[in-house]
Amino acid sequence: MGVLRSLLFVPGNQARMLERASGLKPDAFIPDMEDSVPIDEKANAREVTASYLARLAASGSPVIPRVNALDTGLLDDDLKAVVGEHIFGVSVGKIDTPDDIAVISAKLDALERGAGIAVGSVRLVPWIETAMAIVNLYEICRASPRIVGVAFGAEDFTNDMGIERTESEAETFFARNAISVAARAADVLALDTPYFSFRDPDGLRENARTARQYGFKGKFAIHPAQIDIINETFSPSAAEIEHARRVVEAFEEAARKGRGSTSLDGKVVDVPVVKRAQATLELAESMADVG
Repeated sequence: MGVLRSLLFVPGNQARMLERASGLKPDAFIPDMEDSVPIDEKANAREVTASYLARLAASGSPVIPRVNALDTGLLDDDLKAVVGEHIFGVSVGKIDTPDDIAVISAKLDALERGAGIAVGSVRLVPWIETAMAIVNLYEICRASPRIVGVAFGAEDFTNDMGIERTESEAETFFARNAISVAARAADVLALDTPYFSFRDPDGLRENARTARQYGFKGKFAIHPAQIDIINETFSPSAAEIEHARRVVEAFEEAARKGRGSTSLDGKVVDVPVVKRAQATLELAESMADVG
């Protein structure tokens, strides 16, 4: 999965919100049957979400419903409701171990056969929300080829740790860094926790910039107004793209002269620097493809 910058949550029991969302263009839709749905609305969310999958998929953005966790007793019915040709994958909350992934993948195998779609075609985005998950991060990331990314849930993580979530988010620094490093090592995407102050665009922009600096590749949105800011923040800027081009050109010129490094704007340009510049240009090209 190349690009998942903005992943828009939509409560799965709210038909009007799902209808409005179908006209939007995030990088992925996340119809939510988990935390945004009260317990007595779970069955309704299942039914409503299933009825909107085709409409959301028709927008061209991947659809990745968030289903309830293994220990809730709701997962089997959730998966039965959504697995089929209209979803790209499922997002599963509160994954603690690679064994959790194995259990879910086996359930998906059976449902894919029943739905007549290729086994392994439904992808996974596990949520990392507990201390146990942080300890098992790399093994979780590598537990199945279905996994395209891992998502950080800061609210549940701080709750599990018994600590207060603060505006500075200092209490999440270790977890966010650990997730981004493990995801990179496993070659999957690190996806950052939502920013709940949806009326604070400047705060969102700064929060997303910090996440990008850690190595996250995208962020969950809880309101349509957050989509453009998230997409912009996780995309290379025009200045970054131009600088990357200049770096590559300077290095290629040096290579033609038999040199393994050069300088640009008073800074050394060697192999790691040029590789980073090439990655920026490749990312910009992939962003242009998704808009």
